[in-house]
Amino acid sequence: MSDYAIRLPRTGGPEVLQPELIEVPPPGPGEVRVRQLAIELSYADVMYRCGRLDAPLPTGLGSSAAGVVEAVGPTRRGARFAVGDRVAYATVPFGAYATVRNVPADALIPLPEAVTAEDAAAVLAKGLLVWALIRHVYPVQSGETVVFHAAAGGVGLIAGQWLSHLGVRAIGTVGAADKVRLAVDNGYDEVVLYRTDDLAARARDLTEGAGVPVVYDPVGAATFTASLDALRPRGVLVSFGSISGPVTGVDLGILAAKGSLYVTRPTLGAYLPDAETLRAASAEVLDLVARGVIRPNLRQRFDLADAGKAQEALESRATVGATVLVP
Repeated sequence: MSDYAIRLPRTGGPEVLQPELIEVPPPGPGEVRVRQLAIELSYADVMYRCGRLDAPLPTGLGSSAAGVVEAVGPTRRGARFAVGDRVAYATVPFGAYATVRNVPADALIPLPEAVTAEDAAAVLAKGLLVWALIRHVYPVQSGETVVFHAAAGGVGLIAGQWLSHLGVRAIGTVGAADKVRLAVDNGYDEVVLYRTDDLAARARDLTEGAGVPVVYDPVGAATFTASLDALRPRGVLVSFGSISGPVTGVDLGILAAKGSLYVTRPTLGAYLPDAETLRAASAEVLDLVARGVIRPNLRQRFDLADAGKAQEALESRATVGATVLVP
């Protein structure tokens, strides 16, 4: 097949995703054309397709991929990249589902020799989110005990490995017993079934009754109350997703009643304000991959043309770990 992109003409089921032939123009000023080798499959893409997140339609999908520089546009500052360079990106929305595309040079990250394109696509976006969560939103300290929900998800697996590397005792939560072993194998010291177990009681057992200083929660409505109950006085709930649905109708007085708690809802963009910060954070993530501290847990590969099938598998929870689309 000639060069193509997967387009989203309207919201709907996986069947609405269709390949469309494309002709990519020469890269403009400050742009680089990337021949893509691997593209991240993200649950955010499913939410855009379903209409749970807003996107201008019709549109492409995907914000994270890795590949090889094919052409470099004009620049007044001197080109940072040359044809043949291996690169990745994680912050360029609406268009990664493509065989080739033009990307702003400032968004590109050079790949270390020890990191493959598939591993970079699987890890970089999620790794940057974990970097923001545990290094900046609430900077963890060695010896602390923290809670991280959805420990067997793509973000949770990276978080477990990184927290373990930093000397943090991590309590992970999962939704089903068959995910406990996966969480433990990726750095979690304790694993709680959030649908049936008493998270708050377990957190207090492990902290001599004090509670934890921080809970990282991408689940949302289903775990909100348990997350607050697991915190120590003046603890922080970092709510960064709504897998089970958004948290609504909250009486802020509950934060006072439960110990003068804090709640924050971070976005990655707020912690990556410029290209320099993006490059430094990405280099930190990819260095941990190159050194084997972070393992990508890449378990599934789908042809890019089968993006609808890949999203269907992700949506039905038939995938484990990371998944990439391969052009």
